[in-house]
Amino acid sequence: MRAQAHTLEAIVSGMLLLASLVFALQMTAVTPLSASTSSQHIENQQQAICHGVLASAAAEDALKPAVLYWDNSTAQFHNTAGGREYYTNGPPDNRFGELLERAFDQRGIAYNVYFRFQNTQEKTVTTRYVYSGEPSDNAVRASHTITLMDDDHLRDADGTRNSTRLGDPATDYTVSDTGKNVYNTVSVEVVAWRI
Repeated sequence: MRAQAHTLEAIVSGMLLLASLVFALQMTAVTPLSASTSSQHIENQQQAICHGVLASAAAEDALKPAVLYWDNSTAQFHNTAGGREYYTNGPPDNRFGELLERAFDQRGIAYNVYFRFQNTQEKTVTTRYVYSGEPSDNAVRASHTITLMDDDHLRDADGTRNSTRLGDPATDYTVSDTGKNVYNTVSVEVVAWRI
């Protein structure tokens, strides 16, 4: 009699455990945006692409000219649309823009590019360079820091240096002068996500 009671108890316990497991699985929704090893792999790839674009731009000496790709007369980056000082319809027409387009646009990956720097009150300021919209929760980030000097020249629309220096009093550049030994230090940040 005792053996039968233990057997019945084991069967009921097994059924309870199985019912709990089925209930728990039904409560968990698996959607296309749920975290998985494949989505983590994609995010890792996108992060590597972000680092690669910034490293390539820095190695080709294309990153600093892209930061200096500023039209001092209109106080915005060259060839921006809609009166904005940043790009919303694709990357800028310079080498850094070509690297961004090849790495992201051709793969259907959305991205934003920001400049972060300290203002004269030593507060961090973020300026948009390329803006494609609000990043999703699975967005990845990478950044590269460059140093701007007072004697660096702004760039014309064709990418050539013009006569306007950052340290000139008439320069109306988006990155502020810290008034120290260097003009400012800018962190160029790329944020990318799946569309």
